[in-house]
Amino acid sequence: MKKVIVVLASFLFVACASTPNEHSSPTKGAANSASATTNSATPNSGATGKNVSEIEMRKLEEARKLEMARNESRELQKQSVYFDFDKYIVKPEYLEIIRKQAAFIKAHKNDVVTLEGNADERGSAEYNLALGDKRANAVRKSLELLGVPTTQIKTASMGEEKPRLSCHEKKCWNENRRSDFIHKID
Repeated sequence: MKKVIVVLASFLFVACASTPNEHSSPTKGAANSASATTNSATPNSGATGKNVSEIEMRKLEEARKLEMARNESRELQKQSVYFDFDKYIVKPEYLEIIRKQAAFIKAHKNDVVTLEGNADERGSAEYNLALGDKRANAVRKSLELLGVPTTQIKTASMGEEKPRLSCHEKKCWNENRRSDFIHKID
């Protein structure tokens, strides 16, 4: 019973506080109205007098665009550039993948891509790390030639530590000699 009384008292207080005073002077009402309009704009919006719903709509649109970019980047991350045994030269058949990646990165200035170079299990750990680094940097150079700013590209060598397939035969080795695209959009 006490809880019901407390809740009802709270509603009554809120209702009284939000009801305008009918006996206020027109000047006072106008001042209160102006104050409410000024306070409804976000303090850091930099656009005084803009309608709150316009600002909210802009924020919703930005959030929608960011989500679309993240979805597109997830699709692009499924693509890789594959290399021949003991090589780090980008083959012509992967240039279209690199072009698509470059177009996306350039269109999204808030995207930073990490190129992860990988190697198969053959060779020493040190050799495979060096080879993974060369593969990531080969893709980096291709992106830079297509106009991607260096500030939007990072490289990392995974060596043999991140195999896509774990068998010990040619089909697995072919799949593990690659450079992956990891996008981070903020």
